[in-house]
Amino acid sequence: MNKKVIINEDDCIGCGACETICPEVFKLDGKTGKSTVIKPEGGPENLIEEAIEACPVTCISWEE
Repeated sequence: MNKKVIINEDDCIGCGACETICPEVFKLDGKTGKSTVIKPEGGPENLIEEAIEACPVTCISWEE
């Protein structure tokens, strides 16, 4: 089963840590100021895991 990365945008505070760590998967939305997933199928799993751990509000997770 494939998993994809998701962000609970309601909880996101727009700190940008995920985009800094893994810009090929995460991007701050200029209109909402919140992070979005621009590549839900993922990217480097180690960087996504690092972004998940770095998120101060734990709003990034894997969905299977």
